[in-house]
Amino acid sequence: MQQSGHWYEGPLASFDTETTGVDVESDRIVSAALVRQGAPGLPVRTVQWLADPGVPIPDGARAVHGISDEHVRSHGRPARAVVGEIARALAEQAAAGVPVVVMNAPYDLTLLDRELRRHHGGTLAGALAGGELLVLDPWVLDKHVDRYRKGRRTLTDLCAHYDVSLVGAHDAAADARAALDLVRALGSRFPERIGTLAPPELHLRQAVWHAAQARGLQRWFDRSGTPEQVDFAWPLRPARCACGRRLSAEHRCDLAA
Repeated sequence: MQQSGHWYEGPLASFDTETTGVDVESDRIVSAALVRQGAPGLPVRTVQWLADPGVPIPDGARAVHGISDEHVRSHGRPARAVVGEIARALAEQAAAGVPVVVMNAPYDLTLLDRELRRHHGGTLAGALAGGELLVLDPWVLDKHVDRYRKGRRTLTDLCAHYDVSLVGAHDAAADARAALDLVRALGSRFPERIGTLAPPELHLRQAVWHAAQARGLQRWFDRSGTPEQVDFAWPLRPARCACGRRLSAEHRCDLAA
């Protein structure tokens, strides 16, 4: 269970993936890592996965993370086994009440959800078996506490701004460790804004903050004539039917016939 005191002083986990691309609906997990730490300054425990995604890794993705088709075929494991293990590892954190840091959570968590649908016919919510994944997203938190700061907010940029070490960027374990340290730095620097909130409340507030941030970005796109649509959902984008509508218990689609 989550210990008493400020959440940024207690147990945290951190999750990150490297993938075949940036489309959460069609791209695949290539590598992933879950980093766990009981408190600041304590050793971290890292679990890493390497998957054979079953599709070629595009040159652009390989240029980012350096993982080749040959490497995953020789050293990776079947994607079905890997995504199942990842989901079980996250379910353990949810059951224990340990917050999980995920930088830009709607990307990694949605992609994992789609991989579970693809390989197991299930969902991330189903894999959590009724547990609640308490997510801490440094991208959302930073935009909330320092809304008007100019400049980019990638993991590399945020680590530089908050003086957090990031060695070996675009390696899942390195990025997960840096994101964990980054969230601890955010909590300790802004205790009155985010540090004193209990993780369940902070999780709910991030969904509201992300939606407001997304509305602002959408207005900017609309004013600039950019035909891009921003998804307001956090930390997971709902799946969509073939007709384009979000799946729900109430939705019935003629295309499914």
